[in-house]
Amino acid sequence: MAENELLTLAEVGAILKLKTSTMRAWVLRRRIPFCKVGRLVRVRRADVERLIAETLVPPREKHQ
Repeated sequence: MAENELLTLAEVGAILKLKTSTMRAWVLRRRIPFCKVGRLVRVRRADVERLIAETLVPPREKHQ
């Protein structure tokens, strides 16, 4: 159930440490998947976690 949990843009912004206005801009530019519940915009927790995983930059390997 947790992965299908619907989050508000404010909640997504809090998770990503971004402003709600940034999240609204991402929705307008379709940078993050979202769904509409009536007039409300919601984002699945699984999509937020996928965004984090896909944009993760791995550390460089040490050269010896």
